[in-house]
Amino acid sequence: MEPRNNTADLEFLLLELTEDPARQSLLFSLFPSMYLVTILGHLLIILAVNSDPHLHTPMYFFLSNLSFTDICLSTSTIPKMLVNIQSQRQSISYTGCLSQVFFVLSFLVLENCLLSAMAYNCYAAI
Repeated sequence: MEPRNNTADLEFLLLELTEDPARQSLLFSLFPSMYLVTILGHLLIILAVNSDPHLHTPMYFFLSNLSFTDICLSTSTIPKMLVNIQSQRQSISYTGCLSQVFFVLSFLVLENCLLSAMAYNCYAAI
């Protein structure tokens, strides 16, 4: 009977952005602030489109959906990155990686479809 490899590592090790603790704290303060600005900006767009009846046109409907898709796309990656910057364990499970890739690709496809619909709407309006 020949020996077999029985390792069952179901995690991927991630590379750190930096090993310098000062830069890690800078990155940890920079990324959440950019994430918050992104989320608040897109929420303001959604709120403005939904609250003003003059903006209930197809282009603004697509813009509101595009903002929601951008929120979902940002939320599928940034929180795990912040956890990895803050913790000493730089890894992601196999299922976590697959689910993150699935959501990122799904929201990217949805975003491209929305942008195509917006372009066609603009073309049809002209």
